[in-house]
Amino acid sequence: MAATAREEGASGQERGQRGCEHYDRGCLLKAQQTCEECSTLFGEYYCDICHLFDKDKKQYHCENCGICRIGPKEDFFHCLKCNLCLAMNLQGRHKCIENVSRQNCPICLEDIHTSRVVAHVLPCGHLLHRTCYEEMLKEGYRCPLCMHSALDMTRYWRQLDDEVAQTPMPSEYQNMTVDILCNDCNGRSTVQFHILGMKCKICESYNTAQAGGRRISLDQQ
Repeated sequence: MAATAREEGASGQERGQRGCEHYDRGCLLKAQQTCEECSTLFGEYYCDICHLFDKDKKQYHCENCGICRIGPKEDFFHCLKCNLCLAMNLQGRHKCIENVSRQNCPICLEDIHTSRVVAHVLPCGHLLHRTCYEEMLKEGYRCPLCMHSALDMTRYWRQLDDEVAQTPMPSEYQNMTVDILCNDCNGRSTVQFHILGMKCKICESYNTAQAGGRRISLDQQ
């Protein structure tokens, strides 16, 4: 059958005819935006590198990414260290992690680099799909990879200050201290134990974890 197809293709070329509406069977295809025979437009957008045909979505080909991106191009820049196209408002305002886009999204475990879903850059520099980030905020506020706060929590920390002040601990816990590790600044400090949260002495974040046992001050024993 393959031989027959080649013969038919060759025969069609000799006659100047095409084996189907747009190309001869058995011949080497040439990808292009329009048909040479009838000028039919195959796609409003065509990339002669990716050979991508699509509707017009203001696409552009990024040479550094190696693929086509949905634009418009002027709204994005390519970060060479992150190796990903990002929104212009993040230029000089995001933490870079080398080749971070080559990792899968930690929420859905799907590829980020080639995804059509916009990537969201967390303050820690890790990437999530924008849709996964929005779903994550319904359950928590921390990066699933490093536990750093995924958004500015300053206002909430001040509210927590008031709640802690208005919620005294029972007398047996009032002089109890604990060693903590801060997920936001990675600092260690010793603070008074409180059931609502332990505040980092360095950056004043409540995004902390207990790093040692509880103990009572010697002068209170």
